[in-house]
Amino acid sequence: MISAIKLILNYKYSFIVFLLVLASCNEEQKITPQTDFCATIHKNDSVTLTKELAGVKELMATKTGVYVLEDGSGSMVARAWLSEYAEKTIDIQYFIFSTDNVGLIACDYLIRAADRGVKVRIIVDDIMVDADIQDILTFASHKNIEVKIYNPGVNLGKNIFGKIQKFTTDFRTANQRMHNKTFIVDGKVVITGGRNIADEYFDYDHEYNFRDRDILLLGKVAKTVNTSFDQFWNSALTKEVSKVVEELPENITSEDRFDKLHEYACNPYNFWPQVRKRIADLPTTFQKINASGDLVWLDDVHFISDDPGKNDGKSGLGGGGISTSALINLVKNAEATIDIQTPYLITSALAQNLFKDAVDRGVKIRILTNSLASTDNVEAFSSYQTDRKKLLQTGVRIFEFRPDAAERKKIMTGELQEKLDYTPIFGLHAKSMVVDHKTTVIGTFNLDPRSANLNTECVVIVSSEKISKGVLSGMEEEFKPENSWETTVDFNPDAEVNNYKRLKTWTRKLIPKEIL
Repeated sequence: MISAIKLILNYKYSFIVFLLVLASCNEEQKITPQTDFCATIHKNDSVTLTKELAGVKELMATKTGVYVLEDGSGSMVARAWLSEYAEKTIDIQYFIFSTDNVGLIACDYLIRAADRGVKVRIIVDDIMVDADIQDILTFASHKNIEVKIYNPGVNLGKNIFGKIQKFTTDFRTANQRMHNKTFIVDGKVVITGGRNIADEYFDYDHEYNFRDRDILLLGKVAKTVNTSFDQFWNSALTKEVSKVVEELPENITSEDRFDKLHEYACNPYNFWPQVRKRIADLPTTFQKINASGDLVWLDDVHFISDDPGKNDGKSGLGGGGISTSALINLVKNAEATIDIQTPYLITSALAQNLFKDAVDRGVKIRILTNSLASTDNVEAFSSYQTDRKKLLQTGVRIFEFRPDAAERKKIMTGELQEKLDYTPIFGLHAKSMVVDHKTTVIGTFNLDPRSANLNTECVVIVSSEKISKGVLSGMEEEFKPENSWETTVDFNPDAEVNNYKRLKTWTRKLIPKEIL
Protein backbone atom coordinates (compact mmCIF):
# COMPACT_ATOMS: atom_id res chain seq x y z
CA MET A 1 0.00 0.00 0.00
CA ILE A 2 2.83 2.40 0.85
CA SER A 3 4.32 1.66 -2.56
CA ALA A 4 1.08 2.44 -4.35
CA ILE A 5 0.52 5.70 -2.51
CA LYS A 6 4.12 6.73 -3.09
CA LEU A 7 3.82 6.16 -6.82
CA ILE A 8 0.53 8.01 -7.02
CA LEU A 9 1.40 11.01 -4.88
CA ASN A 10 5.18 11.33 -5.15
CA TYR A 11 6.06 9.91 -8.55
CA LYS A 12 9.19 11.67 -9.64
CA TYR A 13 8.10 12.61 -13.12
CA SER A 14 5.00 14.69 -12.41
CA PHE A 15 3.38 15.21 -15.80
CA ILE A 16 1.07 18.09 -16.66
CA VAL A 17 -0.35 17.50 -20.14
CA PHE A 18 -1.77 20.96 -20.50
CA LEU A 19 -2.28 21.71 -22.49
CA LEU A 20 -4.89 24.49 -22.39
CA VAL A 21 -4.51 27.56 -20.28
CA LEU A 22 -8.02 27.73 -18.87
CA ALA A 23 -6.46 27.75 -15.42
CA SER A 24 -3.35 29.75 -16.27
CA CYS A 25 -5.06 32.28 -18.53
CA ASN A 26 -8.25 33.10 -16.68
CA GLU A 27 -10.23 36.30 -16.89
CA GLU A 28 -8.26 37.89 -14.05
CA GLN A 29 -4.93 37.71 -15.89
CA LYS A 30 -3.58 40.76 -17.58
CA ILE A 31 -4.32 40.43 -21.28
CA THR A 32 -3.49 43.41 -23.45
CA PRO A 33 -4.46 43.95 -27.08
CA GLN A 34 -0.77 44.22 -28.01
CA THR A 35 0.07 41.48 -30.48
CA ASP A 36 3.10 43.02 -32.19
CA PHE A 37 5.31 40.48 -30.46
CA CYS A 38 3.56 37.58 -32.21
CA ALA A 39 3.67 39.45 -35.48
CA THR A 40 7.44 39.69 -35.24
CA ILE A 41 8.20 36.19 -34.02
CA HIS A 42 5.72 33.99 -35.85
CA LYS A 43 6.37 32.35 -39.13
CA ASN A 44 8.66 33.84 -41.66
CA ASP A 45 7.06 32.37 -44.79
CA SER A 46 10.32 32.54 -46.70
CA VAL A 47 11.80 29.94 -44.33
CA THR A 48 10.96 26.23 -44.48
CA LEU A 49 12.62 23.23 -42.91
CA THR A 50 13.27 21.78 -46.36
CA LYS A 51 15.08 24.94 -47.49
CA GLU A 52 17.12 25.16 -44.30
CA LEU A 53 18.24 21.53 -44.61
CA ALA A 54 18.88 21.68 -48.36
CA GLY A 55 22.62 22.13 -47.88
CA VAL A 56 22.91 18.92 -45.85
CA LYS A 57 20.32 16.85 -47.73
CA GLU A 58 22.87 14.45 -49.21
CA LEU A 59 24.62 13.99 -45.89
CA MET A 60 21.28 13.22 -44.20
CA ALA A 61 20.65 10.36 -46.62
CA THR A 62 23.67 8.37 -45.47
CA LYS A 63 24.86 9.87 -42.17
CA THR A 64 23.52 11.30 -38.92
CA GLY A 65 24.19 14.87 -37.88
CA VAL A 66 24.78 15.13 -34.12
CA TYR A 67 24.65 18.30 -32.03
CA VAL A 68 24.63 18.21 -28.22
CA LEU A 69 22.23 20.66 -26.57
CA GLU A 70 23.94 21.57 -23.30
CA ASP A 71 22.35 24.98 -22.87
CA GLY A 72 18.76 25.03 -21.63
CA SER A 73 17.76 28.15 -23.54
CA GLY A 74 19.32 26.82 -26.73
CA SER A 75 17.48 23.53 -26.32
CA MET A 76 14.19 25.36 -25.86
CA VAL A 77 14.75 27.52 -28.92
CA ALA A 78 15.71 24.51 -31.05
CA ARG A 79 12.31 22.98 -30.27
CA ALA A 80 10.53 26.25 -30.97
CA TRP A 81 12.36 26.67 -34.29
CA LEU A 82 11.51 23.14 -35.39
CA SER A 83 7.86 23.60 -34.40
CA GLU A 84 7.70 26.89 -36.29
CA TYR A 85 9.11 25.50 -39.51
CA ALA A 86 7.75 21.95 -39.47
CA GLU A 87 6.02 21.20 -42.76
CA LYS A 88 4.33 17.83 -42.32
CA THR A 89 4.48 16.18 -38.89
CA ILE A 90 5.44 16.67 -35.24
CA ASP A 91 5.55 13.51 -33.11
CA ILE A 92 6.07 13.90 -29.35
CA GLN A 93 6.63 11.70 -26.29
CA TYR A 94 7.05 13.55 -22.98
CA PHE A 95 6.32 13.19 -19.27
CA ILE A 96 6.37 16.74 -17.97
CA PHE A 97 4.67 19.44 -20.03
CA SER A 98 3.92 22.21 -17.57
CA THR A 99 1.73 25.24 -18.10
CA ASP A 100 4.44 27.68 -17.05
CA ASN A 101 5.98 30.20 -19.45
CA VAL A 102 8.08 27.69 -21.39
CA GLY A 103 5.18 25.24 -21.50
CA LEU A 104 2.73 27.84 -22.73
CA ILE A 105 5.10 28.88 -25.49
CA ALA A 106 5.38 25.23 -26.54
CA CYS A 107 1.61 24.74 -26.52
CA ASP A 108 1.05 27.82 -28.63
CA TYR A 109 3.62 26.69 -31.17
CA LEU A 110 2.03 23.25 -31.48
CA ILE A 111 -1.44 24.65 -32.08
CA ARG A 112 -0.12 27.16 -34.62
CA ALA A 113 1.69 24.34 -36.41
CA ALA A 114 -1.55 22.34 -36.49
CA ASP A 115 -3.42 25.40 -37.79
CA ARG A 116 -1.21 25.49 -40.86
CA GLY A 117 -1.75 21.77 -41.57
CA VAL A 118 1.04 20.04 -39.65
CA LYS A 119 -0.12 16.71 -38.17
CA VAL A 120 0.70 16.60 -34.46
CA ARG A 121 0.73 13.32 -32.52
CA ILE A 122 1.36 13.23 -28.77
CA ILE A 123 1.77 10.21 -26.49
CA VAL A 124 1.67 10.73 -22.73
CA ASP A 125 1.92 8.26 -19.89
CA ASP A 126 -1.19 7.95 -17.73
CA ILE A 127 0.34 7.81 -14.29
CA MET A 128 0.64 11.53 -13.63
CA VAL A 129 -1.53 13.25 -16.22
CA ASP A 130 -2.59 16.21 -14.11
CA ALA A 131 -5.07 18.15 -16.17
CA ASP A 132 -8.81 18.36 -16.47
CA ILE A 133 -9.99 15.83 -19.03
CA GLN A 134 -12.00 18.55 -20.79
CA ASP A 135 -8.82 20.55 -21.37
CA ILE A 136 -7.03 17.52 -22.79
CA LEU A 137 -9.94 16.66 -25.06
CA THR A 138 -10.24 20.28 -26.18
CA PHE A 139 -6.59 20.25 -27.20
CA ALA A 140 -7.09 16.93 -29.01
CA SER A 141 -10.23 18.26 -30.73
CA HIS A 142 -8.06 20.15 -33.23
CA LYS A 143 -8.44 18.32 -36.53
CA ASN A 144 -4.67 18.01 -36.87
CA ILE A 145 -3.85 16.98 -33.30
CA GLU A 146 -4.12 13.48 -31.82
CA VAL A 147 -3.40 12.58 -28.19
CA LYS A 148 -2.94 9.04 -26.90
CA ILE A 149 -2.45 7.77 -23.36
CA TYR A 150 0.09 5.05 -22.58
CA ASN A 151 -0.94 2.26 -20.21
CA PRO A 152 -4.15 3.90 -18.91
CA GLY A 153 -6.03 2.73 -15.86
CA VAL A 154 -4.15 4.35 -13.00
CA ASN A 155 -5.14 7.99 -13.36
CA LEU A 156 -7.49 9.46 -15.97
CA GLY A 157 -11.07 8.73 -15.01
CA LYS A 158 -9.98 7.10 -11.74
CA ASN A 159 -10.42 8.36 -8.19
CA ILE A 160 -7.82 7.67 -5.49
CA PHE A 161 -9.48 4.35 -4.60
CA GLY A 162 -9.45 3.21 -8.21
CA LYS A 163 -5.76 4.05 -8.46
CA ILE A 164 -4.90 2.13 -5.31
CA GLN A 165 -6.97 -0.83 -6.51
CA LYS A 166 -5.02 -0.94 -9.77
CA PHE A 167 -1.69 -0.98 -7.93
CA THR A 168 -2.79 -3.61 -5.45
CA THR A 169 -4.39 -5.99 -7.98
CA ASP A 170 -2.04 -5.56 -10.95
CA PHE A 171 1.13 -4.17 -9.41
CA ARG A 172 3.64 -5.03 -12.14
CA THR A 173 1.55 -3.71 -15.02
CA ALA A 174 0.61 -0.58 -13.08
CA ASN A 175 4.30 0.12 -12.55
CA GLN A 176 5.27 -0.25 -16.20
CA ARG A 177 5.42 3.33 -17.38
CA MET A 178 6.63 5.05 -20.57
CA HIS A 179 9.64 7.27 -19.91
CA ASN A 180 10.75 7.77 -23.53
CA LYS A 181 11.25 11.40 -24.54
CA THR A 182 11.35 12.12 -28.24
CA PHE A 183 10.52 15.16 -30.35
CA ILE A 184 10.44 14.32 -34.07
CA VAL A 185 9.81 16.82 -36.88
CA ASP A 186 8.95 15.83 -40.43
CA GLY A 187 10.41 12.40 -39.75
CA LYS A 188 13.98 13.66 -40.20
CA VAL A 189 14.98 15.84 -37.24
CA VAL A 190 14.94 14.56 -33.64
CA ILE A 191 15.56 15.93 -30.16
CA THR A 192 15.85 13.41 -27.34
CA GLY A 193 17.52 13.32 -23.94
CA GLY A 194 16.77 14.28 -20.37
CA ARG A 195 14.71 17.45 -20.64
CA ASN A 196 10.98 17.69 -20.10
CA ILE A 197 8.95 20.77 -21.03
CA ALA A 198 8.93 23.13 -18.05
CA ASP A 199 10.81 26.25 -16.92
CA GLU A 200 13.17 24.33 -14.64
CA TYR A 201 14.56 22.22 -17.51
CA PHE A 202 15.51 25.30 -19.52
CA ASP A 203 17.09 27.42 -16.75
CA TYR A 204 14.14 29.77 -16.33
CA ASP A 205 12.63 28.73 -12.99
CA HIS A 206 12.86 31.19 -10.11
CA GLU A 207 13.44 28.59 -7.38
CA TYR A 208 14.94 25.34 -8.73
CA ASN A 209 16.60 24.47 -12.04
CA PHE A 210 18.07 21.31 -13.53
CA ARG A 211 21.43 20.80 -15.15
CA ASP A 212 20.32 18.73 -18.12
CA ARG A 213 21.38 17.57 -21.57
CA ASP A 214 19.65 16.81 -24.90
CA ILE A 215 20.91 15.71 -28.28
CA LEU A 216 19.79 16.90 -31.72
CA LEU A 217 19.89 14.31 -34.52
CA LEU A 218 19.51 14.93 -38.26
CA GLY A 219 19.16 12.37 -41.00
CA LYS A 220 19.80 8.65 -41.03
CA VAL A 221 19.08 7.60 -37.44
CA ALA A 222 15.79 9.52 -37.48
CA LYS A 223 14.25 6.54 -39.27
CA THR A 224 14.91 4.37 -36.22
CA VAL A 225 13.36 6.97 -33.92
CA ASN A 226 10.30 7.15 -36.17
CA THR A 227 9.94 3.39 -36.03
CA SER A 228 10.09 3.46 -32.23
CA PHE A 229 7.47 6.20 -31.99
CA ASP A 230 5.13 4.32 -34.35
CA GLN A 231 5.60 1.17 -32.28
CA PHE A 232 4.37 3.01 -29.20
CA TRP A 233 1.61 4.80 -31.13
CA ASN A 234 0.25 1.52 -32.50
CA SER A 235 0.76 -0.51 -29.31
CA ALA A 236 -2.22 -2.11 -27.60
CA LEU A 237 -1.00 -0.35 -24.44
CA THR A 238 -1.62 3.07 -26.00
CA LYS A 239 -5.21 4.34 -26.14
CA GLU A 240 -6.83 7.33 -27.79
CA VAL A 241 -7.64 9.83 -25.04
CA SER A 242 -11.37 9.91 -25.84
CA LYS A 243 -11.54 6.15 -25.26
CA VAL A 244 -9.91 6.34 -21.85
CA VAL A 245 -12.72 8.30 -20.20
CA GLU A 246 -16.23 6.98 -19.66
CA GLU A 247 -18.13 10.15 -20.53
CA LEU A 248 -17.11 12.81 -23.03
CA PRO A 249 -17.62 16.42 -21.90
CA GLU A 250 -19.51 18.95 -23.99
CA ASN A 251 -18.36 22.23 -25.54
CA ILE A 252 -14.87 21.17 -26.57
CA THR A 253 -15.07 22.35 -30.17
CA SER A 254 -16.02 26.05 -29.94
CA GLU A 255 -14.28 28.15 -32.57
CA ASP A 256 -12.63 30.41 -30.00
CA ARG A 257 -11.36 27.62 -27.74
CA PHE A 258 -7.67 28.48 -28.28
CA ASP A 259 -8.00 32.28 -28.15
CA LYS A 260 -6.90 32.70 -24.54
CA LEU A 261 -3.77 30.65 -25.15
CA HIS A 262 -2.84 32.76 -28.18
CA GLU A 263 -3.55 36.00 -26.30
CA TYR A 264 -1.35 34.88 -23.44
CA ALA A 265 1.49 33.78 -25.72
CA CYS A 266 1.33 37.04 -27.69
CA ASN A 267 1.43 39.26 -24.63
CA PRO A 268 5.06 40.34 -24.17
CA TYR A 269 4.46 41.10 -20.49
CA ASN A 270 3.95 37.42 -19.76
CA PHE A 271 7.47 36.31 -20.62
CA TRP A 272 10.97 37.00 -19.42
CA PRO A 273 12.82 39.36 -21.79
CA GLN A 274 15.41 36.69 -22.54
CA VAL A 275 12.67 34.27 -23.66
CA ARG A 276 11.30 36.87 -26.07
CA LYS A 277 14.79 37.65 -27.37
CA ARG A 278 15.58 33.98 -27.98
CA ILE A 279 12.32 33.46 -29.87
CA ALA A 280 12.77 36.64 -31.88
CA ASP A 281 16.10 35.22 -33.06
CA LEU A 282 14.45 32.03 -34.37
CA PRO A 283 15.22 32.62 -38.08
CA THR A 284 18.95 32.35 -37.41
CA THR A 285 18.80 29.34 -35.07
CA PHE A 286 19.64 26.55 -37.50
CA GLN A 287 22.23 28.62 -39.33
CA LYS A 288 24.06 29.13 -36.04
CA ILE A 289 23.98 25.42 -35.25
CA ASN A 290 25.15 24.47 -38.73
CA ALA A 291 27.98 27.00 -38.65
CA SER A 292 29.12 26.26 -35.12
CA GLY A 293 31.47 23.44 -36.02
CA ASP A 294 29.83 21.37 -33.28
CA LEU A 295 27.38 19.70 -35.68
CA VAL A 296 29.21 16.45 -36.43
CA TRP A 297 28.24 14.06 -39.24
CA LEU A 298 28.75 10.41 -38.33
CA ASP A 299 28.19 6.88 -39.56
CA ASP A 300 28.07 5.25 -36.14
CA VAL A 301 25.03 6.58 -34.23
CA HIS A 302 22.49 4.26 -32.64
CA PHE A 303 19.08 5.05 -31.14
CA ILE A 304 17.96 2.29 -28.79
CA SER A 305 14.48 2.14 -27.31
CA ASP A 306 12.70 -0.38 -25.15
CA ASP A 307 9.58 -2.00 -26.53
CA PRO A 308 6.21 -0.96 -25.10
CA GLY A 309 5.66 -2.98 -21.95
CA LYS A 310 9.41 -3.40 -21.35
CA ASN A 311 9.32 -7.04 -20.17
CA ASP A 312 6.92 -9.97 -20.00
CA GLY A 313 6.83 -10.28 -16.21
CA LYS A 314 8.38 -13.74 -16.07
CA SER A 315 10.97 -12.36 -13.66
CA GLY A 316 8.53 -10.44 -11.49
CA LEU A 317 9.38 -6.74 -11.40
CA GLY A 318 12.75 -7.49 -12.99
CA GLY A 319 13.68 -8.49 -16.48
CA GLY A 320 15.23 -5.41 -17.98
CA GLY A 321 14.94 -4.36 -21.58
CA ILE A 322 16.91 -3.46 -24.69
CA SER A 323 18.27 -0.22 -23.25
CA THR A 324 19.42 -1.96 -20.05
CA SER A 325 21.30 -4.63 -22.02
CA ALA A 326 22.96 -2.01 -24.24
CA LEU A 327 24.30 -0.07 -21.26
CA ILE A 328 25.51 -3.22 -19.49
CA ASN A 329 27.44 -4.19 -22.63
CA LEU A 330 29.12 -0.78 -22.77
CA VAL A 331 30.29 -1.11 -19.16
CA LYS A 332 31.50 -4.66 -19.74
CA ASN A 333 33.54 -3.59 -22.75
CA ALA A 334 35.03 -0.42 -21.26
CA GLU A 335 38.83 -0.46 -21.30
CA ALA A 336 40.00 2.65 -19.44
CA THR A 337 37.36 5.12 -18.20
CA ILE A 338 33.64 5.47 -17.54
CA ASP A 339 32.19 8.86 -16.59
CA ILE A 340 28.51 9.01 -15.66
CA GLN A 341 25.91 11.62 -14.77
CA THR A 342 22.63 10.42 -13.29
CA PRO A 343 20.13 12.27 -11.06
CA TYR A 344 19.26 9.05 -9.20
CA LEU A 345 21.80 6.39 -8.25
CA ILE A 346 20.13 3.25 -6.92
CA THR A 347 22.25 0.17 -7.51
CA SER A 348 21.38 -3.49 -7.23
CA ALA A 349 23.91 -6.22 -6.43
CA LEU A 350 24.12 -6.83 -10.19
CA ALA A 351 25.06 -3.20 -10.87
CA GLN A 352 27.55 -3.10 -8.00
CA ASN A 353 29.25 -6.27 -9.26
CA LEU A 354 29.28 -4.89 -12.79
CA PHE A 355 31.13 -1.78 -11.63
CA LYS A 356 33.48 -3.80 -9.40
CA ASP A 357 34.45 -6.07 -12.29
CA ALA A 358 35.25 -3.02 -14.40
CA VAL A 359 37.33 -1.41 -11.64
CA ASP A 360 39.17 -4.69 -11.05
CA ARG A 361 40.29 -4.80 -14.68
CA GLY A 362 41.65 -1.25 -14.41
CA VAL A 363 38.72 0.93 -15.52
CA LYS A 364 38.44 4.25 -13.69
CA ILE A 365 34.80 5.05 -12.92
CA ARG A 366 33.40 8.40 -11.78
CA ILE A 367 29.71 9.02 -11.15
CA LEU A 368 28.06 12.39 -10.51
CA THR A 369 24.64 12.26 -8.88
CA ASN A 370 22.51 14.57 -6.75
CA SER A 371 23.34 15.30 -3.14
CA LEU A 372 20.62 15.34 -0.53
CA ALA A 373 20.85 19.12 -0.74
CA SER A 374 20.23 19.23 -4.52
CA THR A 375 17.87 16.30 -5.11
CA ASP A 376 14.22 16.71 -6.02
CA ASN A 377 13.50 13.12 -4.98
CA VAL A 378 14.14 12.11 -1.38
CA GLU A 379 12.71 8.62 -2.01
CA ALA A 380 15.39 7.86 -4.58
CA PHE A 381 18.09 9.48 -2.46
CA SER A 382 17.07 7.42 0.56
CA SER A 383 17.74 4.17 -1.30
CA TYR A 384 21.03 5.49 -2.69
CA GLN A 385 22.03 6.57 0.81
CA THR A 386 21.46 3.04 2.12
CA ASP A 387 23.83 1.46 -0.43
CA ARG A 388 26.29 4.32 -0.84
CA LYS A 389 29.13 2.67 1.11
CA LYS A 390 28.69 -0.63 -0.75
CA LEU A 391 29.06 1.18 -4.06
CA LEU A 392 32.10 3.11 -2.86
CA GLN A 393 33.71 -0.15 -1.76
CA THR A 394 33.65 -1.36 -5.37
CA GLY A 395 36.23 1.31 -6.18
CA VAL A 396 33.87 3.73 -7.92
CA ARG A 397 34.38 7.42 -7.19
CA ILE A 398 31.14 9.24 -6.36
CA PHE A 399 30.51 12.97 -6.60
CA GLU A 400 27.35 14.68 -5.34
CA PHE A 401 26.06 17.83 -7.00
CA ARG A 402 26.03 21.05 -4.98
CA PRO A 403 22.76 23.02 -4.87
CA ASP A 404 24.91 26.16 -5.04
CA ALA A 405 27.11 24.90 -7.88
CA ALA A 406 29.25 27.77 -9.13
CA GLU A 407 28.55 26.86 -12.74
CA ARG A 408 24.87 27.68 -12.41
CA LYS A 409 25.71 31.36 -12.82
CA LYS A 410 27.39 30.55 -16.14
CA ILE A 411 24.69 28.17 -17.38
CA MET A 412 21.56 29.94 -16.21
CA THR A 413 20.19 32.81 -18.24
CA GLY A 414 21.97 36.06 -17.49
CA GLU A 415 18.86 38.22 -17.43
CA LEU A 416 17.29 35.93 -14.85
CA GLN A 417 20.36 36.28 -12.64
CA GLU A 418 20.18 40.06 -12.90
CA LYS A 419 16.45 40.18 -12.20
CA LEU A 420 16.49 38.04 -9.05
CA ASP A 421 18.29 39.03 -5.86
CA TYR A 422 19.14 35.37 -5.19
CA THR A 423 20.31 32.37 -7.20
CA PRO A 424 17.91 29.42 -7.61
CA ILE A 425 18.94 25.97 -6.44
CA PHE A 426 20.58 23.79 -9.08
CA GLY A 427 19.90 20.04 -9.34
CA LEU A 428 21.24 17.40 -11.72
CA HIS A 429 18.92 15.84 -14.29
CA ALA A 430 21.32 14.87 -17.11
CA LYS A 431 21.47 11.16 -17.91
CA SER A 432 24.75 10.67 -19.76
CA MET A 433 27.79 8.41 -19.95
CA VAL A 434 31.15 8.70 -21.71
CA VAL A 435 33.18 5.49 -22.17
CA ASP A 436 36.90 5.50 -22.97
CA HIS A 437 36.69 9.14 -24.18
CA LYS A 438 35.16 7.98 -27.46
CA THR A 439 31.61 6.66 -26.88
CA THR A 440 28.85 8.93 -25.57
CA VAL A 441 25.42 7.96 -24.28
CA ILE A 442 22.67 10.57 -23.89
CA GLY A 443 19.11 9.59 -23.08
CA THR A 444 16.36 9.11 -20.53
CA PHE A 445 17.90 6.25 -18.55
CA ASN A 446 18.49 6.83 -14.81
CA LEU A 447 20.73 4.45 -12.87
CA ASP A 448 17.91 2.92 -10.87
CA PRO A 449 15.79 -0.27 -10.92
CA ARG A 450 12.80 1.56 -12.40
CA SER A 451 14.73 2.54 -15.52
CA ALA A 452 16.41 -0.86 -15.67
CA ASN A 453 13.33 -3.03 -15.34
CA LEU A 454 10.03 -1.13 -15.44
CA ASN A 455 9.97 2.15 -17.36
CA THR A 456 10.53 2.11 -21.08
CA GLU A 457 13.64 4.17 -21.83
CA CYS A 458 15.56 5.37 -24.85
CA VAL A 459 19.23 6.26 -25.35
CA VAL A 460 21.44 7.51 -28.16
CA ILE A 461 24.88 5.92 -28.43
CA VAL A 462 27.39 8.02 -30.39
CA SER A 463 30.84 6.81 -31.42
CA SER A 464 32.83 10.02 -31.82
CA GLU A 465 35.86 11.35 -29.99
CA LYS A 466 34.79 14.92 -30.79
CA ILE A 467 31.30 14.51 -29.30
CA SER A 468 32.77 12.69 -26.29
CA LYS A 469 35.32 15.46 -25.74
CA GLY A 470 32.60 18.10 -25.72
CA VAL A 471 30.35 16.24 -23.29
CA LEU A 472 33.26 15.25 -21.08
CA SER A 473 34.42 18.86 -20.83
CA GLY A 474 31.11 19.71 -19.18
CA MET A 475 31.38 16.73 -16.88
CA GLU A 476 34.93 17.69 -15.86
CA GLU A 477 33.68 21.12 -14.86
CA GLU A 478 30.97 19.55 -12.71
CA PHE A 479 33.39 17.19 -10.95
CA LYS A 480 35.26 20.25 -9.62
CA PRO A 481 34.91 21.10 -5.88
CA GLU A 482 33.00 24.31 -6.58
CA ASN A 483 30.28 22.27 -8.31
CA SER A 484 30.20 18.97 -6.42
CA TRP A 485 31.38 17.24 -3.29
CA GLU A 486 33.38 14.02 -3.60
CA THR A 487 31.79 11.47 -1.30
CA THR A 488 33.96 8.86 0.36
CA VAL A 489 33.50 6.06 2.89
CA ASP A 490 34.40 8.60 5.59
CA PHE A 491 32.62 11.70 4.27
CA ASN A 492 29.30 12.65 2.73
CA PRO A 493 27.55 16.04 2.49
CA ASP A 494 24.19 14.95 3.96
CA ALA A 495 24.68 17.38 6.86
CA GLU A 496 24.32 20.27 4.41
CA VAL A 497 20.52 20.01 4.70
CA ASN A 498 18.21 20.71 7.61
CA ASN A 499 17.03 18.03 10.03
CA TYR A 500 13.54 17.92 8.51
CA LYS A 501 14.77 16.83 5.07
CA ARG A 502 17.13 14.31 6.65
CA LEU A 503 14.25 12.86 8.69
CA LYS A 504 12.01 12.82 5.62
CA THR A 505 14.70 10.88 3.74
CA TRP A 506 15.05 8.38 6.58
CA THR A 507 11.30 7.66 6.64
CA ARG A 508 11.37 6.79 2.92
CA LYS A 509 13.61 3.78 3.54
CA LEU A 510 10.43 1.71 3.85
CA ILE A 511 9.86 1.96 0.10
CA PRO A 512 11.14 -1.10 -1.82
CA LYS A 513 14.18 -0.41 -3.97
CA GLU A 514 12.65 -2.32 -6.90
CA ILE A 515 10.08 0.40 -7.67
CA LEU A 516 12.37 3.41 -7.30
